[in-house]
Amino acid sequence: MGSSWKVLQLADSGFPTGGFAHSGGLEAAVQAGEVRGAPELRRFTRELLWQAGHGALPLLSAAHREPSRLPELDARADAFLTSHVAHRASRTQGRAFLDTCARIFPGPVGPLRESARAAGLGFHHAPVFGAVVRALEVELSEAQRLHLSLTLRGALSAAVRLGIVGTHESHQLQHQATPLLDAVLERCAGLGLEALAQPSPLLDLLGSTHDRLYSRLFLS
Repeated sequence: MGSSWKVLQLADSGFPTGGFAHSGGLEAAVQAGEVRGAPELRRFTRELLWQAGHGALPLLSAAHREPSRLPELDARADAFLTSHVAHRASRTQGRAFLDTCARIFPGPVGPLRESARAAGLGFHHAPVFGAVVRALEVELSEAQRLHLSLTLRGALSAAVRLGIVGTHESHQLQHQATPLLDAVLERCAGLGLEALAQPSPLLDLLGSTHDRLYSRLFLS
């Protein structure tokens, strides 16, 4: 039961990890004219979730199973993320997540942060997320589900702030995405590092243009 309460706390929109400073490439897609309303947003979130399933869950899962491999997995993420925007966002979010969890759960997560700092890690989000939730005794299946849910919620929250949809419509889209979340989890939960992939190159290319946008609301 204790880990269930931790999952709820990590899933809380007020949990201060800085995730809402990032749009996951949505802001760039909007300014490029690829996302104009709910239909395009639905397509964007579908691609984003499959991207997370194939490009983040294998790293998260490996770190959860063997936290001692975090330096190796962090280096793998560093090489895998070729887009400079995605690379920077991953490191920023990973460091924020680790630091926040170490402050709130100093007993289980504090030693992990100290060892990560000593090893000079890049703090990439997916492997750090896996190692942290393992330290918090959250089961792997719940950790995978939580990561996908946070990915979806972050994109829909960004859509509201960008004026693409309203709050009620964003929650409708989140509810309608439940079968998709289940499908991604079923397909990707057991993937190993050899299956690490980039299934949506267009989404990655759009996101990589973020630094060249004339005006920006988000960091990525």
